[in-house]
Amino acid sequence: MPKRTRLEQQLLEKAARFLPGASTGNTSYPDGLKFLVREGRGSHIWDVSGNEYVDWLMGSGPLILGHAHPAVTEAVIKAVEQGSTFFATNEKAVLLAETLSQAMPFAQKVRFTTSGTDACFQAMRAARAYRHRDKVLKFEGAFHGTSDYALMSVTPPAGEEFPQARPSSGGIPAAIQDLMLIAPFNDLDTTAAIIEAHHNELAAVIVEPLQRVLAPQPGFLQGLRQLTARYDIPLIFDEVVTGFRLAYGGAQEFYGVTPDLCSVGKIMGGGYPLAAVMGRSDIMSAYDQSQAASEDYINQIGTLNGNPIACAAGLATLAELRKPGVYQRLRETGGKVRQALSDTCARHGIAVQSCGEDAIFDIFFTSQPVASYRDGLAADGRMLGRLNSGLLAQGILKAWPQKFYPSLVHTQEDVAKTVAAFEQVVPTLRS
Repeated sequence: MPKRTRLEQQLLEKAARFLPGASTGNTSYPDGLKFLVREGRGSHIWDVSGNEYVDWLMGSGPLILGHAHPAVTEAVIKAVEQGSTFFATNEKAVLLAETLSQAMPFAQKVRFTTSGTDACFQAMRAARAYRHRDKVLKFEGAFHGTSDYALMSVTPPAGEEFPQARPSSGGIPAAIQDLMLIAPFNDLDTTAAIIEAHHNELAAVIVEPLQRVLAPQPGFLQGLRQLTARYDIPLIFDEVVTGFRLAYGGAQEFYGVTPDLCSVGKIMGGGYPLAAVMGRSDIMSAYDQSQAASEDYINQIGTLNGNPIACAAGLATLAELRKPGVYQRLRETGGKVRQALSDTCARHGIAVQSCGEDAIFDIFFTSQPVASYRDGLAADGRMLGRLNSGLLAQGILKAWPQKFYPSLVHTQEDVAKTVAAFEQVVPTLRS
């Protein structure tokens, strides 16, 4: 168990005193394993007590180049020296918009925001303005940020009948339930029936093309594309996680399916607060007061939209990702860890399902295939918690409760240390 200095203990006490749940809202660890991050470099982080961790969380995905990457740091320092923000269109925002559109050619227009939550929210709003309809279909268990719409049916009970929505947070107006329809991921027949029954009411369908760590089954995204195109319903890809991770062109390049709108964040901002909604000109014209009818115009103002420092970090990050061989390296690193975890569990007689892609993955403790949110409910979540806690005690940090985020700076030594931790922790999971 990592030791805690008096300073870190005092800071943990202050966190409990001043922060709800002693957390900034993103992570919360069990008693005895709570820690505060002091710094990160490359693929490692250090807590305030000086304990070192191999970091597979990587800021929940954006740090595909690692902590404090020299190219990103240099770009940010230079940008800071030129001014922190302007509340006016700036050079770096224009250059990054061009770069994003080149990476995902369907995206004719780009509107910046500061978070993935807002980018997904804006995509749904733009679709509503385009379709003059109110309802949006999303998939059970999908996470599109923390707007009222997105937090419908993120963690519902298994017995809820489709397409009924259920709030997964306090404070959501009851009326929102009537504006969201819910379908099961990877079930094209049920999804088709819902879309066909409600197509005159639907403004959009929003989907994580890789839902959390659940990869789309062959034909699912293609069928969804065909269904939405048939009724001229905008298809929104939430690529906040998958954008620039599965491929430079995101999940749409990786799976070969093109949406009408998409949200991007995390990697494209280089670890800084930046996201964007992108899409077809005819839909995105709602953001242009000179092009949109007055009732359709979307007034989207944000003090830090297109922030030049964040855009500089994004430009530097994407330049690194255009170098030859980077995605092959990323998948090779992730593939080694993914296979090792499955193999270790198999040797100890523990049934698991390895889900996701090599660039983002995790396991479910179950003998049955996991293709949807409800499949995952049958897995042993307490065993996953013990795995995560055991790895953290061994100095291995991953997303809590689920996801490994490989990066381009994870080394063979990092992989070996992680695999050794699997060997230590997995045999203890049944106890």
